[in-house]
Amino acid sequence: MEKMQKGAVMRGKDRMIVKEMPMPVAAPGQVVVKLEYVGICGSDVHYYHTGTCGPFKVDLNEDFMLGHECAGVVAEVGEGVKSLKVGDKVALEPGITCGKCEFCKSGKYNLCPDVVFLATPPVQGCNMQYIAFPEDMCFKLPDNMTTKEGALIEPLSVGFHAANQGEVAVGDTVVILGGGCIGLVTLLSCKAHGAGKVIVADLVDARLEKAKELGATAVINSGKEDVLEKIKELTGGKGADKVFETAGSPVTIAQTAHIVKRGGRIVLVGLASVEEINYNFAQIMDKEAEIRSVFRYRNIYPAAIAAVAGGAIDVAKIVTHEFDLDHIEDAYNEAVNNKTDLVKAVIKL
Repeated sequence: MEKMQKGAVMRGKDRMIVKEMPMPVAAPGQVVVKLEYVGICGSDVHYYHTGTCGPFKVDLNEDFMLGHECAGVVAEVGEGVKSLKVGDKVALEPGITCGKCEFCKSGKYNLCPDVVFLATPPVQGCNMQYIAFPEDMCFKLPDNMTTKEGALIEPLSVGFHAANQGEVAVGDTVVILGGGCIGLVTLLSCKAHGAGKVIVADLVDARLEKAKELGATAVINSGKEDVLEKIKELTGGKGADKVFETAGSPVTIAQTAHIVKRGGRIVLVGLASVEEINYNFAQIMDKEAEIRSVFRYRNIYPAAIAAVAGGAIDVAKIVTHEFDLDHIEDAYNEAVNNKTDLVKAVIKL
């Protein structure tokens, strides 16, 4: 008789059901992981509530499983697996790339056009109890790390990649537009890279309070204050060495040109929902500022895990809400509707 497990799928917009599904089996080179935590990402919320995220769309005529930020314990190893054993705690990097294209071979595998990425339609996600996954995309966690922290390595890697793209240096003045999960992990990563002053702007007070808790030098409620004037005041009129846009809003993307310092750098992290944005390139040219962008991350997991294990980053502090699998629909509805105090929610499986 086939062994079964529980998993959750969205059935149309704003509806999640828990159902039984077959247990996976480890193929050669794979391990089966008993997942313990899965995070709810902003992309998951977009798919759940609208059916789309950027250019990606869910087929609403079929069940679709969300979730890509996950960690757990190895329950089974397949033939040929050498680096992991049953009982190891692991964090899963959710993108499986081809390994053969120019981007994979040059080390920029996050740009692989043939990537299979969990919960990016039509690829199913990991909101389930067990998953079979390639050994080389499962990163062992040290004894002093929890699997909850392990599940947060995925969003933290986005922040790490953003800080790397920004080439954040010791003493830099940094502005982060957007205080959601990605804004906060960018804050943590910039602090770990030695940023001297970090200013975070957002519309939600709970996010700004969390940013202060995590080490922001100053916060700005952009619904109550003039962001550009406040940043000018906080930087002595010079602007920021590095500006990170993590909200994916056309408004905040446009603001980056006015905030960046002469000779500074802008890093676009948030995924905008519109194809074209009005932008003042005259500001960029006058300042000889640079613009870089972020698409997921690459070659980050080992460093991010080491930073958390070594105490340089306390990533668990970004979590404000926790739900179990049976209440996953409540979790997603809360993520959609609670803009007052929900910053980051996780599912304990």
